[in-house]
Amino acid sequence: MRYEGQIYRPFSEANSYLLQCTIGCSHNRCTFCGMYKDRRYRIRSLADIKTDIQMAKDYYSDLEKVFLCDGDALAMETGVLLEILNTLYAAFPSLRHVGTYAGPSSILEKDMSELTALRAAGLTKAYLGVESGDDRVLADVKKGVTAAEMLRAGQDLVQADINLSSMVLLGIAGRGDASRRHAEATAEITNRMRPRYLAALTYTPVPNTPLYQKVENQAFELPGPLETIEEMKIMMENITIDNLKFIGAHASNYLPVSGELQKDKDRMLALVSGVLTKQDMSALRPENHRGL
Repeated sequence: MRYEGQIYRPFSEANSYLLQCTIGCSHNRCTFCGMYKDRRYRIRSLADIKTDIQMAKDYYSDLEKVFLCDGDALAMETGVLLEILNTLYAAFPSLRHVGTYAGPSSILEKDMSELTALRAAGLTKAYLGVESGDDRVLADVKKGVTAAEMLRAGQDLVQADINLSSMVLLGIAGRGDASRRHAEATAEITNRMRPRYLAALTYTPVPNTPLYQKVENQAFELPGPLETIEEMKIMMENITIDNLKFIGAHASNYLPVSGELQKDKDRMLALVSGVLTKQDMSALRPENHRGL
């Protein structure tokens, strides 16, 4: 396979064929993110993408899952994306899943007819970096949209019947009152957005990023392990929608917690509350076992 630069994908796409449709991220200004900083965003030619699909066909013969890279394939023109999807499904008879990262601005630039056409053509899942439901946090990290715009982007995907995985960041607001506001606002935007999956990751400073420099200069106070777990607890307590798969097992998290809300809520909260009540640091993932 031909790839340009380091390739990133959600951990749930570990078994997917990675098809690089764009180079880099169309936004690429988030202060916490260290991905794609070594390249300028551009869209690969449809001819090159189709050649890669044929190479994958020759090598794998058939596939069930594909993930469209890099950071925001949804920024491509809808007609081009439809051609890519049609080519993929024609090449792989067993294909049942095509996922992509989706930037909020790119979603908002498409009307509902475009999103439903992409779903009908086989775009099954989109991963949206919500990060927070708090306007102050979104502005601080230069996400590029307000909480209201982020909500509309997520709701548009849900309305188009594209399986939405919302990704949020524990610890991204800092400590104290800001942490609680972030947790409560993130639960609220989740309730209104109604994703099928909510992946909670813990903010980890990445060298050579603006937020890392703020941490180093003590302009941003990083929450401790138990404080991030308290944020997770507040989010879970305030999420009221059903049939939400909460995924807290990412390598960045100090306490892996996953389950379905509301069905598993009592069990999940009991685990988190037990660690917080006992201040049990031995139950947490060691720093040297955490990762991005």
